[in-house]
Amino acid sequence: MYLKDKVALVTGAAQGIGKAFAQALLEKGCKVGLVDQNAELGKESKDNLDKQFDTQRTIFIPCDVSDEEQLKDAFKKIFDSFGRLDIVVNNAGINNEKNWEVTVQINLISMIRGTYIGLDYMKTENGGNGGAIVNISSLAGLMPVPYQPVYCASKHGVIGFTRSMAMLSKTGNYGVRINTICPGFVNTPILQTIEKEENMGEYLAYKDELKDMMKYYGLLAPSLIAEGLIKILEDDTLNGEVMKITTKRGIHFHEYSPL
Repeated sequence: MYLKDKVALVTGAAQGIGKAFAQALLEKGCKVGLVDQNAELGKESKDNLDKQFDTQRTIFIPCDVSDEEQLKDAFKKIFDSFGRLDIVVNNAGINNEKNWEVTVQINLISMIRGTYIGLDYMKTENGGNGGAIVNISSLAGLMPVPYQPVYCASKHGVIGFTRSMAMLSKTGNYGVRINTICPGFVNTPILQTIEKEENMGEYLAYKDELKDMMKYYGLLAPSLIAEGLIKILEDDTLNGEVMKITTKRGIHFHEYSPL
């Protein structure tokens, strides 16, 4: 995909990986709809981007992605503002083992809903231009994580759904490629949640073990995850792929046995 003048919607775009995604997309010439629940940080991110890029190339929509109507409204506003939609990045995610239903809602259900809404706009049979959807998972989606079982389950779900939808998109000639990115530990605010009882609940007792894992595997820069996103978007041969990003191997792909 040639990215100049394409329109992208990124959830969880106010900080961390989502903010890096928006920056990278704008640098490639895209127009970007920033979607985030944190209105203050979202406006601050747009203001910072406006100092580097034309103010008309971004729009910020405050939105709780777990609210179906808010999410649909965010898609509509971005489509109406830019006249098209080519890229959806379902990036919003949380870590909450105590109120685990919220983790499933945001990490998995909202990602599924964002994919379906995106397809409604982009599928060629609906008059769309085709495009690409990238759902953000984690290395926790490929291996067990004993101190974050629900987070782990939600990220496994992202991979299973994404690969299944990618096959369906190809079979149904949707014109939309669907892939996922699985980073290791990324240096973003979500890492701070392991220090909080309100997020970790009974697993707070294992925070030192989690910190040891972070030291062992190292922390990734959000900009490297954004580099992976651009690689997926620009390579039209990629569909149903699981991109892994680690400190030791950088950007590479998970290999599955042939179906």
